[in-house]
Amino acid sequence: MAKNDDFDLQEFLPYLLNQAAEESSLAFQQAYKNKYGMLRTEWRVLFHLGIYGRLTATDIVDRARIHKTKISRAVQKLVDRRFAVRQRSENDRRQEYLTLTPAGTAAYEDLKKIANDYDARLESQFTKDEAALLRVMLRRLAGMES
Repeated sequence: MAKNDDFDLQEFLPYLLNQAAEESSLAFQQAYKNKYGMLRTEWRVLFHLGIYGRLTATDIVDRARIHKTKISRAVQKLVDRRFAVRQRSENDRRQEYLTLTPAGTAAYEDLKKIANDYDARLESQFTKDEAALLRVMLRRLAGMES
């Protein structure tokens, strides 16, 4: 089929970033999906709770930049699976704090090891300087200046 436009999608930076993100996350996705039945937002909530401890859903929305509806669904699934518990704030009854249960902590520790190993495999495709530069550039694009 003849190309009737000079726009090169294969060189469009947002497209390349999306393709790289999808490709680079596939193997890790299999780990949290197959082993724990989690979806992407669920493992991200799990990791936020594992890293930062007790948080509200709003804290996670702000940190993860994920819509509150998706976070709410992910929290409910983690609670249903007994990976997390909710505790009402004594100061503000409308607010709930989330923490990992022992099962949630165990899943987090297991997935953290898998994530670290996976990250090292991805990074091995680059020199140390390239990997460091890639991280700097991606943080800049994500608005997370380092």
